[in-house]
Amino acid sequence: MVNFFEVIRRALNGRYYTETDFAMKVVVPKLREVLEKYDIRYDAENPVPDDDDLADRLFQAGLELCAETGCYCTSTSRVIGFTKQEILEGLRDAPSAPVFGEGTDEKTMVARQPESDEPPYCFLGAGGGIATTEDVYVRLVEGYGRNPLINSVTCPTITLINGMTVQAGTPLELLACIRSVELGRAALRRAQRPGLPIMNSIASAVTDAGKITGSAFGLRNTDAWVVGFMAPLQVNFERLNEVAYVRARGGQIVGESGPIMGGYAGGPAGTAVISVAYHLLSVLVLRASAHLNFPIDFRYGCNTSRQIMWPFSISTQAICRNSHLPLLNLTYVAAGPMTEMCLYEIATAIVNRVASGGNIEFGGIAKAIKLDHLTPMEPRFASEVAHAVAGMTRAEANELVKKLLPKYEDRLADPPLGKKFQECYDWGSIEPCQEYIELYGRIKDELTGYGLEFN
Repeated sequence: MVNFFEVIRRALNGRYYTETDFAMKVVVPKLREVLEKYDIRYDAENPVPDDDDLADRLFQAGLELCAETGCYCTSTSRVIGFTKQEILEGLRDAPSAPVFGEGTDEKTMVARQPESDEPPYCFLGAGGGIATTEDVYVRLVEGYGRNPLINSVTCPTITLINGMTVQAGTPLELLACIRSVELGRAALRRAQRPGLPIMNSIASAVTDAGKITGSAFGLRNTDAWVVGFMAPLQVNFERLNEVAYVRARGGQIVGESGPIMGGYAGGPAGTAVISVAYHLLSVLVLRASAHLNFPIDFRYGCNTSRQIMWPFSISTQAICRNSHLPLLNLTYVAAGPMTEMCLYEIATAIVNRVASGGNIEFGGIAKAIKLDHLTPMEPRFASEVAHAVAGMTRAEANELVKKLLPKYEDRLADPPLGKKFQECYDWGSIEPCQEYIELYGRIKDELTGYGLEFN
């Protein structure tokens, strides 16, 4: 595999473009070209397609896009380019079974296949959601840790520290990042899960300085650092600084991409192709031990719409059939906690992702933008559905998704916000209120009627 020093050299000396020219004169035309060449077309009737030839053509389209465009470094206005042979060598050398966590909480993340009966790795928690206070933060993380199906945790973002609003690039950001790690570790000990890995690094970090500083106060090499690309197919030196730091300390990286359906990627077909390209670049540029993908529907700010199900599913199938680097899929739902819509969105998305071969990250409730609108109940529901879906065929998943979508899709533009954590959980026991327990049970019973078998 091309080494990391060579990646930096290419970032400094690669082909020069303005950011606009790279997007509009390189990425967009090439994406259109490979869509036509490999006959990649959106199938609105099948949100979980069952077509191995299409999945393999999609992978080849993503491979060609990656080789022709490379990754643009916004810090230097240069392209980090790779040949097709270098990309294939990178895939050959990529990790296939990274291990995270310690003691009884140690867990291997495997590269699943479509329709696999292997239970997915469950990376659960806040998914970037926002906690207003440290008390809320600690109770949320402890609640996440109590879930027996959780394999790693994604902690919330802290917005206040000592009564002051955290601002990026200030000492408050660094202090919030330090506090995040300290509180997260303490909360997991309270949950009797001290070895559980914190895999979103530090959600409160905006800058590389914040993430690196906070890491020194309790993150372990058995945790993971999520390092993300920017759209379209871009990275900057702040993210590469994080890669350099993590590699020097012997830690592991989860590469991250969130292509926008309706942005440079275009529609569903383009979103599927560019998702594959990000996976390949994650191996080479971010030196990832696993990759996390979360395409977003621009119209709704979530990824549970009918139109985004198809690219999510087929790109997952393409990657899982042609790469042994483990893939995680992150779901963002539109509705808030303790609503029927939220649980229907979760079920639909998890069926779509797991039957297609993905592992899961879950935690983005109410689009991850409403303060304290997240609870441990939603990630637990996601993990229970994920385990129930393992072994389901794509044809079965397709029919189930088509039954579930009409239950909420007409409300995506104006979803119910639900209730805050403090309103639907008991503060002392960190247990859900009776109303939420009854709603949860009713939706699970309905899913059981559709054929899901919960343990």
